[in-house]
Amino acid sequence: MLNKLQKIKLLLAYKNSGNLGDFAILKSDLFGAKINQEINSQLQQVVGYHPPINLEILSQYPQGSFGYEYAQHMQKNHLQPINISPELEEVAASNVFALRYAITHDIFHLLLGFDTSYAGEIGVLAFAAEQNYSQSLKISLWLAEILYPILAPRQIKAIFTNVQKGKKLGKKVDCLLGYRFEEHWTESIQEVRKNLGFL
Repeated sequence: MLNKLQKIKLLLAYKNSGNLGDFAILKSDLFGAKINQEINSQLQQVVGYHPPINLEILSQYPQGSFGYEYAQHMQKNHLQPINISPELEEVAASNVFALRYAITHDIFHLLLGFDTSYAGEIGVLAFAAEQNYSQSLKISLWLAEILYPILAPRQIKAIFTNVQKGKKLGKKVDCLLGYRFEEHWTESIQEVRKNLGFL
């Protein structure tokens, strides 16, 4: 395993590499993102599971399918999926929570109906905090509730509305962090939402 200094050097090297997956997993690992032990057992089905996500392929799926809608969301917001390089396999395996949270973050945006504004980001954060994945997410939400209204004063109403909506949805559905979303790209997005308990 890498020591802290090695992790910092690696993080800086990957910062401008263009591979956001590698950067995200290194950052989470460096800052010690730890999962709640109650949730840990629910992640066993995704240990070592991070199939590459190809937006070009997904964008060719039928309109209304989960894969197509995800690709549209990513392309519209100029986002890239989180893919991990083979050389970081050991880091990914050592922190399943950090990897899975990074991979599912944009999927959550789509399923929850939150955009990528400050208000949308805090909605996803509120959902994840309510799902009780990690104490660090609860702290992040508390800080975001203070900072986001300052950073985006025109979104204040939406920020507080989305916090409540995210928390409500987080209570409504079972833990999603261990769900293999990547096996459901061909299903309709409505079917995925229904099967997960959103509808």
